[in-house]
Amino acid sequence: MELIYSICTGVLTASGIFLALRGRTFPVVVGLTLLTYAVNLFLFSMGGLHTAASTIVGTDMPMADPLPQALVLTAIVIGFAMTAFVVILAMRARGDLGSDHVDGQRREESREAS
Repeated sequence: MELIYSICTGVLTASGIFLALRGRTFPVVVGLTLLTYAVNLFLFSMGGLHTAASTIVGTDMPMADPLPQALVLTAIVIGFAMTAFVVILAMRARGDLGSDHVDGQRREESREAS
């Protein structure tokens, strides 16, 4: 289970970084969202992957650590707020610049400038 969890976290991280380095704003937003998902999985794995852990105090099963769960919930809220802010920022840049490229120029214009 840990191997699958690690592979999923790595694939999400690699995909997020790849998309965050693209030239258009929509892949950048999707890449940042994938990176937040990867961070959430990483934070959740820090508590240890226990399949038979109890969340109720007083049972004879081992207890699950609540701190990573609280960190993941906080990271989900922060990630949602960051995604909403980046989407609004991308929409504003598209409206002001007339282009959805990250640097505000099309590729042909940036080649002519250099």
